[in-house]
Amino acid sequence: MSASTTPTQSTPDSSPTGAGDVASTVPAQAASAAPATSYEAKFRVWRGDAEGGDLKDFAVEVNEGEVVLDIIHRLQATQASDLAVRWNCKAGKCGSCSAEINGRPRLLCMTRMSTFTREETITVTPLRAFPVVRDLVTNVNFNYQKAREVPAFVPPPGVAAGEYRMQQVDVERSQEFRKCIECFLCQDTCHVVRDHEENKTSFAGPRFLMRVAELDMHPLDAAEETGLDRQTTAQDEHGLGYCNITKCCTEVCPEGIKITDNALIPLKERVADKKYDPLVWLGNKIRRRTTG
Repeated sequence: MSASTTPTQSTPDSSPTGAGDVASTVPAQAASAAPATSYEAKFRVWRGDAEGGDLKDFAVEVNEGEVVLDIIHRLQATQASDLAVRWNCKAGKCGSCSAEINGRPRLLCMTRMSTFTREETITVTPLRAFPVVRDLVTNVNFNYQKAREVPAFVPPPGVAAGEYRMQQVDVERSQEFRKCIECFLCQDTCHVVRDHEENKTSFAGPRFLMRVAELDMHPLDAAEETGLDRQTTAQDEHGLGYCNITKCCTEVCPEGIKITDNALIPLKERVADKKYDPLVWLGNKIRRRTTG
């Protein structure tokens, strides 16, 4: 005998307790009670060029999970098609989308909209320390000029490429500095150039003083054997003395590099030891006499 294939159907009314009716209405109630994932935000964006400009107000849609760069792109697509902004990876690794959000240097792609309240007006302006090209794009050539002024790593004599050997502790010490994505937020926030344009000729800024510090602590760098004193050049040519270690550069670094504590302060200490420590001074005097 074959089993019956006649399907049976249950309806909400067939439930003796009416649970079917309750179950069918709960999702609808939950959906209506859930907070909206989209809302309209108030943005104030700087528009202009090297000749001048002003802040313009926008009301723009924001969706859950978005970052400030998403909103800037939406403004470009819907309200300001000629808005200029520099960006590339949208993953916090290229350093291109640097700007100032509510006066604080940040990466547009790493600043989540959830960090602001829905009632807050979000102000986006270009990096203040550098000349404006247009809208949110600035001319950061200053940084590339300073990069060229830092002498490169000097390979040790008699050691072929690929045969370099150094302690793991030395590798780890400088590896932190190599996380730098050159977003130049530290350069922008440093008051030495942010508030004093005249200092740019004699001050390299925290990013490149960090590079000098990295090379100075590198156990294989043979700069001193070629007559290059990195500590002296840091003070005399790159303006290390201008830095008063307020740690503002460390606070804005998106990679979490401790620029002040691990690079600038140790470099300052080595420079001070070399220049002012009486024992070091005496040793240098004796060394010069014996070699002379």
